[in-house]
Amino acid sequence: MAFSLNKIMLIGNLGKDSETRFTASSKSVTNFSLATTHSYKGKDGNWVEESVWHNIVAWEQSDFMKEALVKGAKFYVEGRLTKRDYTDKSGVKKYITEVVAEKLIPLNNQLNHQEQAMVTTGENTNDPSSDEPDEDLPF
Repeated sequence: MAFSLNKIMLIGNLGKDSETRFTASSKSVTNFSLATTHSYKGKDGNWVEESVWHNIVAWEQSDFMKEALVKGAKFYVEGRLTKRDYTDKSGVKKYITEVVAEKLIPLNNQLNHQEQAMVTTGENTNDPSSDEPDEDLPF
């Protein structure tokens, strides 16, 4: 058996909210697009940014992760490249390259202080009936 490696690591931002579907066997599959950007100096001396879009497929993700996969969120994605083909409705054969995610790590903390407390303690600290002021807020 020959040694081979199929590993991809990406850090980028989601282009739109993820979409989750379920297979006939009730497995969830979440799809999203991730943009990575490469910067370099052009011939004229100005910085040029090139964005590349990657199609990501993630199987059996938690509800928390599905909710975090929203437009603009920064994620580390580790997985493997796959290629597949299909025939569209007009009979044209299409080819797709995708990343099958094996590890997803959110990199920007989109939760505010109260939401973090709720996630870590399980308590609803954002109770509107509470009359206590939020003295620890920085603003």
